[in-house]
Amino acid sequence: MNVFSGCEHGCIYCFARPSHARLDLSPGLDFESRLFVKPDAARLLRAELGKRGYRVETIAMGTNTDPYQPIEGRYRITRACVEVLADCLHPLMITTKSDRVTHDIDLLAPMAAQGLVAVGLSITSLDAALSRTLEPRAPHPRKRLAAVRALAEAGVPVNACLSPIIPAINDHEIEALVAAAADAGARSVSYIPVRLPFEVAPLFRDWLATHHPDRADKVMNQIRDMRGGRDNDPAFGSRMRGQGAYADLIRTRFEKARARHGLDIGRIALRNDLFVPPSDQGRLF
Repeated sequence: MNVFSGCEHGCIYCFARPSHARLDLSPGLDFESRLFVKPDAARLLRAELGKRGYRVETIAMGTNTDPYQPIEGRYRITRACVEVLADCLHPLMITTKSDRVTHDIDLLAPMAAQGLVAVGLSITSLDAALSRTLEPRAPHPRKRLAAVRALAEAGVPVNACLSPIIPAINDHEIEALVAAAADAGARSVSYIPVRLPFEVAPLFRDWLATHHPDRADKVMNQIRDMRGGRDNDPAFGSRMRGQGAYADLIRTRFEKARARHGLDIGRIALRNDLFVPPSDQGRLF
C-alpha cells in the first residue's frame, strides 16, 4: 500500500522513479517535486478490511515510495492508515528511511507488543556528505540510527535495510553499517545491490559523472558484472541478490558481518490470527 506517488527524498538510485511515467511525468525532477496524495486511503482501507471474505495477509507500506516522507507531516495519511490497522489488529510491515516514523510510536508500540508490526529502516551510508548527494532530502544518517534505537527501545522490531549497496560508492561501509545497526538495536539486517531499471540508469550515470567522474566507468562496470552484463536485471529470482563474483563477495562480507553481531537475516514474522473486522462502518461516510 502506497499512499503517496513521487518522493521528496530525491534518492538518485530510487527504483520507483519510473512509476511516475504512468502519470505522464518525468522520473527525474517531477518524481521529486510533483507529488500526489491519496487523502481517502484510510477510509478505503477500512472499507476493504470490512468486506466479507477478506483474507488477512501482512500489508506492506513503503514498497514504492516512502510513507514517512516530509509531506506526511502535513497530510498524516500514513498515520490514519496505521490507526485503521491498529484498530483491526492487522499485521503491518513499514519500510522507510525517515525518522518521522517515530512520531507514530504511540500506535506502533502496542501493535508490536502483539506481534503485529515491524519496521524496515533504510540506512545507506554513515557518511553524511555522501548521503547528501545520494539522498539529498532524506534524514541524516544519525537521525535514522536514532530512529532505530527509539523504535527498538519501544519494543518495535526493526530491520536495518543497508540498501542499495553500490560498488565503489558505499560498499566499503558494509561492516560499519551492520555494526551501527546492531549497536542501535536492530533485530535484523538486509541489503540489496543497486538496481537501475528503465530511466533510473541514465539518471544514475549522470549523477556519477557529476559527483564521481574519477570512478564512473568502474562503478557501472561492476554493476553490470552483478547484473549479467546489463544495467539492470529484472528477473524476480535474482534482481534482489545480484550474480557473479562481485555479488558473491558482497554477500560473503555481509553474512560475516551479520553473524559477527548476532543479527537475523531480515525476516520478521508477524501474526495474522488476531484480526478483527472494522465494526464502526459509520466512519466510512
